[in-house]
Amino acid sequence: MTTTMRFKAKNLSCERGGRLVFQNLSFEVAAGELLELRGANGSGKSSLLRLLAGLNAPVHGKLTLEGCDPTTPLAEQAHYIGHADANKPALTVGENLKFWRQFLGGPKNAAALGAFNLAALVDDQTVLLSAGQKRRLALTRLLIAHRPLWLLDEPTVGLDTASLLMLQNHMGAHLKNGGMIVAATHIALGIKATRQLDLGKVS
Repeated sequence: MTTTMRFKAKNLSCERGGRLVFQNLSFEVAAGELLELRGANGSGKSSLLRLLAGLNAPVHGKLTLEGCDPTTPLAEQAHYIGHADANKPALTVGENLKFWRQFLGGPKNAAALGAFNLAALVDDQTVLLSAGQKRRLALTRLLIAHRPLWLLDEPTVGLDTASLLMLQNHMGAHLKNGGMIVAATHIALGIKATRQLDLGKVS
């Protein structure tokens, strides 16, 4: 992975329900950096992450990911973990992981199961999992297939102390290997951010 990789947002403006959430927002994240999004509820953290993930289009502005194949869409260079866990409740843990591996084009390996301590639950129906277990299953997608950019919306919700430590370790390893993270959070992630962006101060 090139060390010149850089994710840039320039003059972004966002509307939600006909209301301007933020405007003229610019920032960048380089390889190995964590940008922490802060701000009160409704300040636009989730809306911004959805823009970065390509799920919504900005009213104005431009997003670029330098140092990657320019023919590959931005959405295929990023992992997005939102508020919804996006697990299929009727499937087992193993079946959910198989679905995401096929969808994301990840290799066949069992490492992702153990990454968030889910190996013992592989045959359990997802609907029966606790909130924390469902969150860990969602976070496992980060490790199924490599993506240089991780976009995380309140990733610690529902995690106990041991699970939070797992997440911290995986985030740290991703940054050490030249990955980039943009994370919205109301609490400390337990890993030092390169910089913070307070959306409550964006106009």
